[in-house]
Amino acid sequence: MNAEQSYLKLLEVLRQRKDAGDVFELAGLAMGGAWIAERLAADLNLPHFGVINVAFHRDDYAEKGMTAIRTSSTMPTHLPYEVNGANVILIDDVLLTGRTVRAALNELFDFGRPAQVELMVLADREKRELPVTADFVGEPVTIPEHQILVLEKDGAGKFSFQLEERA
Repeated sequence: MNAEQSYLKLLEVLRQRKDAGDVFELAGLAMGGAWIAERLAADLNLPHFGVINVAFHRDDYAEKGMTAIRTSSTMPTHLPYEVNGANVILIDDVLLTGRTVRAALNELFDFGRPAQVELMVLADREKRELPVTADFVGEPVTIPEHQILVLEKDGAGKFSFQLEERA
């Protein structure tokens, strides 16, 4: 699981699309997806990127409680472009059940109706509870269910994954 290598793979896909004249907007899911979107925007010389916070659309909001509220205050949803009619690429670090993506779509549609939404992830754990598939995958990964992948960013902005035990 090489997060940096996966990032570079996804960057190249978007660079080719941009060079071909495709117009798209980036929206990273707080926290890890927003880090990725920020770096992609910088590496592609895009004027901006969006952040989507799913805290209030989560189906486990009652369980997350104060954690969800803190996340929403430290990295709130911010979409510096017109969502209506836009081609939006949702970006997340890890895709597992699809529930976070469902919540992100709910939040995105609170801001308008995009023409198209695509999903880009660094790692796909390939265990779905909802019919969600990523359009762009850095790397499919298989890890035990009792572990989670946590994206980390170093001082230079380089990405890595750490394995942690599920709480």
